[in-house]
Amino acid sequence: MLWFGQPGPGGWNRKCLRPFTLPRGQHPQPSYGFPQVNEVVFSPGESHCATCSEDGSVRVWALASMELVIQFQVLNQSCLCLAWSPPCCGRPEQQRLAAGYGDGSLRIFSISRTAMELKMHPHPVALTSVAFSTDGQTVLSGDKDGLVAVSHPRTGTTFRVLSDHQGAPISTICVTCKECEDLGVEGTDLWLAASGDQRVSVWASDWLRNCCELVDWLSFPMPATTETQGHLPPSLAAFCPWDGALLMYVGPGVYKEVIIYNLCQKQVHAVARVSLGAPGIQGGGWGLAEP
Repeated sequence: MLWFGQPGPGGWNRKCLRPFTLPRGQHPQPSYGFPQVNEVVFSPGESHCATCSEDGSVRVWALASMELVIQFQVLNQSCLCLAWSPPCCGRPEQQRLAAGYGDGSLRIFSISRTAMELKMHPHPVALTSVAFSTDGQTVLSGDKDGLVAVSHPRTGTTFRVLSDHQGAPISTICVTCKECEDLGVEGTDLWLAASGDQRVSVWASDWLRNCCELVDWLSFPMPATTETQGHLPPSLAAFCPWDGALLMYVGPGVYKEVIIYNLCQKQVHAVARVSLGAPGIQGGGWGLAEP
């Protein structure tokens, strides 16, 4: 099974994602006849996934049958980003979705009650990324102007706004448990924000104590050419699933590569260059380069 996506008619911000079962030797062809899907997220147990679309819909799908089981609809708004609450939130009936919209609003949906629990307005412009804290009691959201807001999903209160990335849209917010004790900062969560100017900030936080401290700040070179500035792919970053001290980054650059950065050692751990063949052509793969 593959969630297939590629740049659409309007560039990298217009992409169509659809599930395909891939028979051996066959490759799917994308279709633009469906509402533009902006993000796909998976439930903690990976039994379901949720999608958000330009038509303002949030849809929950059962992965075993690929059937639509829940749909939330907001009229006259585009739903641009989505997050599923973490497994530590408790029983399945407590699972929620956080959805960000083009008018700067953030909505919390209850999956079991199939209802909107809360609407808040933490941003004056369109949201571009959203994530739950590891305990599910805090929501972090980023907007197209580069601001990151920290809010309570039960009260709707925004209690902190970070402007370190101001001037470039937030493309990714990723949260993980802080496991490495060699970072020199306190906190229960480790989280990052990546922006369109190829900068990544890493933070340690304990939101119950309203503590947040910068751990590291990374800047990657922008491509020299300016001819395709409006069509560059986004800058993306995430923590390594099996080692929270490693950060993985991809973005526009001379090479198609994944940069792996070690937060404890404060240096690039490895660079994996990707060789992509065209559909139906053999030879795509990975290769390690010297950092």
